[in-house]
Amino acid sequence: MTYTISQVAQKTNLSIFTIRYYDKEGLLPFVDRHNGTRVFHEEDIDWIDLICCLKNTGMPIKEIRTFIQTCTDNRAVVEKGLEILVRHKENVQRQMEETRRHLDTIEYKIAHLPKMYKEKFAKL
Repeated sequence: MTYTISQVAQKTNLSIFTIRYYDKEGLLPFVDRHNGTRVFHEEDIDWIDLICCLKNTGMPIKEIRTFIQTCTDNRAVVEKGLEILVRHKENVQRQMEETRRHLDTIEYKIAHLPKMYKEKFAKL
């Protein structure tokens, strides 16, 4: 089955503009063209989902492009592609740990802020 850019936009919750931008940035080299029109396949949508995942977890477009190029180069797919994903996973884990620490601080303040203000204003 094939899809138009409009159908892909609807399936991925991306705008047509974003999909065109990804293509312009070299993130969609696997997408077929017929008479200049992009023709998407189910596996292309899977790639776009992965691109969105990487972008939404903080991977820069330049690194996503390197990852995509690596994965479309049959000589280095597994080794280099895994290296990029493992490094990104480590970055995401660090971000999650930092976010967890921030959340702990916020939860602490929520629990203790009323008591702190009560004590401060009781002294006045």
